[in-house]
Amino acid sequence: MITLYHVPATRSSRFIWLLEEIGEPYEVKLVPMLRRDGTGEPPPPAYREIHPHAKVPAISHDGTIVFESCAIALYLGDAFPRANVGVAIGDPQRGPYLTWLAYYAGVMEPAFVGKALGFTTVNSTTGWASTTDVLSHVVATLSRGPYLLGERFTTADVLFGSTFALFKGSPLLPMNDVLLAYIDRVTTRPAFLRAAAKDSEGTKFSG
Repeated sequence: MITLYHVPATRSSRFIWLLEEIGEPYEVKLVPMLRRDGTGEPPPPAYREIHPHAKVPAISHDGTIVFESCAIALYLGDAFPRANVGVAIGDPQRGPYLTWLAYYAGVMEPAFVGKALGFTTVNSTTGWASTTDVLSHVVATLSRGPYLLGERFTTADVLFGSTFALFKGSPLLPMNDVLLAYIDRVTTRPAFLRAAAKDSEGTKFSG
């Protein structure tokens, strides 16, 4: 059994989508969380045994705890090969697949969070690039195929697609026809639609 530790309408929502793509049994534990506006409640201390910083997402799979979005995406893709959302070791696309997962965590997310906080990167002093360079690279890739690995939908598209869908209409993410088509392509997948309907469902984590 897979357990997803989740707060609705956050980064963990995309893992309901991924779990729907995989099609294996799972349960959702809703983690109490304080929100920016001061509403909500702090997570119980016991949750730090799942995630040391009391953040989401995290998963438990038969007793194995995994957190960090990139790690969860890689783990689930590898653990359930029949779902065909990962890329197996030995497959020629394994390298590009791992690169996109790492690029999301190490380049794209820091670039956009930095931009939102008013921090401008200088390539020689950070491990990531400007949002302009990041989008240029992603758009160039998507212009050659429907997904990041061409015709092949993977967990990397869950990370990128969910982020682009979330920031659609935001000044942080200038839109163009390639990105709009990509967002439409991923958000009309049946698994995405099922996940959106289930985002607030689950049982409360109480430790």
